[in-house]
Amino acid sequence: MSSNPDMTAATGPRTEELVLDAAEAQRRRKPSRVQRVGDHLKREWQLYAMLIPTILWLVIFLYKPMYGLQIAFKDYSIFRGVAGSPWIGFEHFETLFNNDQFLRALKNTIIISAYGLLFGFPVPIILALMFNEVLHQSFKKTAQTIVYLPHFISSVIIAGIVMTAFSPSAGIVNTVLGWFGMDAIYFLTKPEWFRPIFIGTGIWQEAGFQSIVYLAAIAGVSPTLYESAVVDGASRWQMMWKITIPSIMPTIIIMLIIRIGNILEVSFEMIILLYQPATYQTADVVNTFIYRQGLQGGQYDFAAAAGLFNAVVAFVLVMTANTISKRYSRTSLW
Repeated sequence: MSSNPDMTAATGPRTEELVLDAAEAQRRRKPSRVQRVGDHLKREWQLYAMLIPTILWLVIFLYKPMYGLQIAFKDYSIFRGVAGSPWIGFEHFETLFNNDQFLRALKNTIIISAYGLLFGFPVPIILALMFNEVLHQSFKKTAQTIVYLPHFISSVIIAGIVMTAFSPSAGIVNTVLGWFGMDAIYFLTKPEWFRPIFIGTGIWQEAGFQSIVYLAAIAGVSPTLYESAVVDGASRWQMMWKITIPSIMPTIIIMLIIRIGNILEVSFEMIILLYQPATYQTADVVNTFIYRQGLQGGQYDFAAAAGLFNAVVAFVLVMTANTISKRYSRTSLW
């Protein structure tokens, strides 16, 4: 049976109007974004109330001090204050990049961070993989406690342990060397020995605690993947390489991006405790340079310029590493 063309023409526009009216009514009934946010805040107000102390801490101790960064571009006088000090532009930065001590500190920072990244970054991953393979729970918990413990010990105590261990008279390292007829070595006064000692100490102190992140990622791997691999006859070694490591790779990439962003943030406390003028050649880093120039030398504006340079480089490194990771691995911080 054929349809009546006149009836189709008459009902067509009317149908379209009804559809548009229904869509308009649906849009009006749907709450706006502001309303949805308001409803969410009302439902979850307890969670946001818990965030208030953290937000206050960030504002007071991290964002408010940014006001003082302008002294990096001023001839700062403690008597005139930040606002009253005269503007000199990039003069401090020009002085900074013509300062041999700063260039030496920058070089040492990059070298120490590069070695720390090369030798220190894989260790927590390896520890997490090793702990994951341990089946005896009592031994596993004991081993984890032992490797986590150095993280909770004060840096001052860690430095004291290191100085005692490498002492030329009673240190265990020189004692062992004496058993083989070797002369005692004044390790902490030798520039060539500072970096290995510092990097090794950092690995010993932090690797165990950092492995917790990777253990948590491993715990999130679906057990069905391992069950399927067992059915297929895979060994523990094959399961680690084919299942565990690929599953935690996003976590590894995220931690690597964060580590790259902190490449100029070498452990300031430990270097201050371990270095001395005899080892400045290889031990002096950007943070210790800022400490000497700013707090000890009273050149607050010059030290602020060095600190601002440090922050800008860290920001550029994070952005670059995140962009590269997002492009090639589809894993990123944002």
